[in-house]
Amino acid sequence: MASTLPALIERFAVLAPSYDVALCDVWGVVHNSIVSFPEACDALRRFRVVGGTVIMITNAPRPGDEVIRFISRLGVPADAYDGIVSSGDVTRAYVSSHLDQTVFRMGPERDTPIYEGLDVRFAPVETADYVVCSGLFDDETETAEDYRALLGQMRARKLFMVCANPDVVVERGEKLVYCAGAIADLYQHLGGEVLYAGKPHRPLYDQALAQAETLRGRATPLERVLAIGDSVRTDLAGAVGLGVDCLFITSGIHAEEFGGREDPDLAVARRAFAAAGVMPTAIMHRLRW
Repeated sequence: MASTLPALIERFAVLAPSYDVALCDVWGVVHNSIVSFPEACDALRRFRVVGGTVIMITNAPRPGDEVIRFISRLGVPADAYDGIVSSGDVTRAYVSSHLDQTVFRMGPERDTPIYEGLDVRFAPVETADYVVCSGLFDDETETAEDYRALLGQMRARKLFMVCANPDVVVERGEKLVYCAGAIADLYQHLGGEVLYAGKPHRPLYDQALAQAETLRGRATPLERVLAIGDSVRTDLAGAVGLGVDCLFITSGIHAEEFGGREDPDLAVARRAFAAAGVMPTAIMHRLRW
């Protein structure tokens, strides 16, 4: 790993010619769950105009079609991307291959599209065969610690957990709210077995690369693939694990940690990357062409 901080760049256009496929994070890069970021959407559109393929990759615990409808309402235009792969898609694939088992469902009602069209049998924690955690029941007021007793009950039964959203926190406007990853990490700490369905783990990336191959008609060498994201834990670590370059956006979930959205302290950022054992290829405050 490089010991020095990579270049802080102002324009995506300087990197774009080196890549054919962009695996782009959604929350924190193209929107904050309240509004879209027009400059980021324009940058992705321009990358496509010059021949690039954009696959949005997200830890949203909902099918890709649902994510498309959501980001469209926020103003993310359809010409900013070629396809979307979500951790909800990966979760749904797991559930559909285990329909002989019952599921204890953890998460808000808005995540129920994961199960739509599948003959899933739900059960209480006392009798379920495994758990799907898509989030907190109330992410406005709860933290993972509120689930410690329930997780202890699950651990006593040695229940396997599928984490439908490995993010620990996500932006909702200017606020950070806890996600399923916070619960899954605590469960793993307690000795529970967890399958993380999204970034930084491989299944989501394999599905995204397969989609890019279908769209382009051929596989893309990993050296021509760029990951774009704002999370050290998921986006950057996932890119490094996959073996592709990463453009890191500092104005996302680490903004306050790095000293603010407008003028981040790059020394603090470098220490965060070093502590995680990963380093991006380049850094931008915000994605723009």
